[in-house]
Amino acid sequence: MTHAQPIPDVEGSYHYALMRRAIELIDARADAPPSLEELSRAMNMSPAHFQRIFSAWAGVSPKRFQQYLTLGHAKALLRDRCTLLDTAMGAGLSGTGRLHDLFLRWEAMSPGDYARGGEGLTIRHATASGPFGEMLVMVTERGICGLALVAETGLAAAMEDMTARWPRATFVEDQAAVAPHLCALAEMRGEARLHLIGAPFQIKVWEALMHVPSGHVTTYSGIAAAIGNPRAVRAVGTAVGRNPVAWLIPCHRALRKSGGMGGYHWGLPMKRAMLAWEGARSEAQDA
Repeated sequence: MTHAQPIPDVEGSYHYALMRRAIELIDARADAPPSLEELSRAMNMSPAHFQRIFSAWAGVSPKRFQQYLTLGHAKALLRDRCTLLDTAMGAGLSGTGRLHDLFLRWEAMSPGDYARGGEGLTIRHATASGPFGEMLVMVTERGICGLALVAETGLAAAMEDMTARWPRATFVEDQAAVAPHLCALAEMRGEARLHLIGAPFQIKVWEALMHVPSGHVTTYSGIAAAIGNPRAVRAVGTAVGRNPVAWLIPCHRALRKSGGMGGYHWGLPMKRAMLAWEGARSEAQDA
C-alpha cells in the first residue's frame, strides 16, 4: 500500500488530523466547552493561528462549531431540515444530495453480477487525502465503487472491510487509475461516476440517500417510507450501514426518529464531524 496521494487542497483537507484532535477535546468537555485559548494551547498554536486554520476547514469559528457538534444540533436538523424524501424522489430530483456542485451519476451492477461476488471484476484502489482525512478509494472501469474513511478504523481494517464485499474480485493497487476519479472530489464540482455494488434493496436505500441535500437530514423510517416499504426500518438501517461509498452517498445524514445519531460504519465521531461541517457550510451559503 502506498502512502496517501494528496489531492488539491480546496477544502483544507490536510488540516483534518489536527481538527480531529480539537474535536476530541471539545467532545471531552461537552459540559464545559474549552475556550479558544485552551484549544490553541493544546494544539501548540497561537489562538489567532488556530482559529484561522480551524475556520478554513470548518467554515466557522471553533466556538460556533462546538454548537454544531451537540445533540441539540442533530435534533434541530431533524426539526427544521428534515428532507421529505418521497416528494424529492417523486419529482425525479436526482443529484440533490450532491456536495456543492458535484453531481453523482451512478449505475448499479445487475443482481446476477452482485450474487457472483465480483467474479471477473478488477477493482483498482489507492489512498488519497480528503476533507475528513485519509480515504481508501476503489474504482472499476465504470466509476468509483468504494470509498472508506480511514481516520477511525485505520487503513488495514478499511481495506479488509472493502475487499470482503466482493470476495471474488481481483484487487490491484493502481494510483494512476484512481487519480482521474479524484479530480471531481477535490474540487467538489463536475461529475463523479459511481458503480454501485449491492443487493437490489440496498441500491434502493442508497438511491434515496442521494436525494438528501447537504445540510439536511432524514430518518431511517423516512427512507423506508420513501422506498415504499415503511415497515423495513431495521433493514434500511442495515443497508445504510453497508453503503460502500462513504460521504458521496450520504448515509451520515440518516438519524433516528428521536434525533439521536444512530450508528455510523466509520465511527460516530466521524458522523458528528461530517454533519457539523456540512451544517456550517450550509449556514454560510444561506447567510
